[in-house]
Amino acid sequence: MVSEVSVAPAERLTLTTADGTAIAATRYAAGEDSPAPRGVIVVGGASAVPQRYYRRFAEAAVARGYTTFTLDYRGIGDSAPENLRGYRMDFRDWARQDLSAAIDRAAREGLPVFSVGHSYGGSAFGLMARPERVRALYSFGSGTGWAGWMPRAERLRVYAMWNLVGPVATRVWGYLPWSRFMSGEDVPTDAYRDWKRWCSYPRFVLDDPETPEARESFAAVRIPIVSVAATDDRWAPPASRDALLSGYTGAPVEAVDVTPAELGVEQIGHMGYFRPFAAALWEAVFDRFDALLEAEPA
Repeated sequence: MVSEVSVAPAERLTLTTADGTAIAATRYAAGEDSPAPRGVIVVGGASAVPQRYYRRFAEAAVARGYTTFTLDYRGIGDSAPENLRGYRMDFRDWARQDLSAAIDRAAREGLPVFSVGHSYGGSAFGLMARPERVRALYSFGSGTGWAGWMPRAERLRVYAMWNLVGPVATRVWGYLPWSRFMSGEDVPTDAYRDWKRWCSYPRFVLDDPETPEARESFAAVRIPIVSVAATDDRWAPPASRDALLSGYTGAPVEAVDVTPAELGVEQIGHMGYFRPFAAALWEAVFDRFDALLEAEPA
């Protein structure tokens, strides 16, 4: 399981999506013991990763004057029902419903809204309703999940999860018990099946014939995007990140590679972007958002 972070509590919220689903979220407010708020950040997390994993990043953002929201997608963490068996959803809902509801709530702060994505949170940003509400996207480890971009050992591990473990486990449990096999929360069967299908294509949802609207939706995004990939991220290496960015044909995009040596660690991997040793990466996020705010007309 993803380890919890022991810090002072923040404001817990329940958001209601456009389709009436209740989503658990947390608001970390700037302006009390931190600089006056200058913007708002919504963190779009990775698949099966609970919002508590992003607490340290949220507190760092508050220290820089950014009120920050995190959320648990439907079926995950505090947004999951008591039993996932039979729980129905669409993998796209995490972006077009849940993340969009968090953006709506963030906009009520009356300040410019930014998004920080991790894995799915950046990979599916192009599916989000009205992305123009967001001033900029900064993502980490957001790629296509296609095994062809991965090192051979990871390719075999992913193949076993999607094609051997997943089908059996979902039949037995009625959901994917991700917490038993990987690091994270259990996943609804519908999300597992869509996730598996999208990851079977070199460009993720962009190549999926069941989501023909995806290419147009991604191409409609016009906001600046920075996408960071660790060179040792086996799930979303730079080539995978670049394949995803190819879908944002209407947006100014910047691809950034980072090595473990740059952060003084032996490994970053797919989950290291939001661990304490990656604080320098977070400061780069805030610096970029600051620069965008300062460039806006008074």
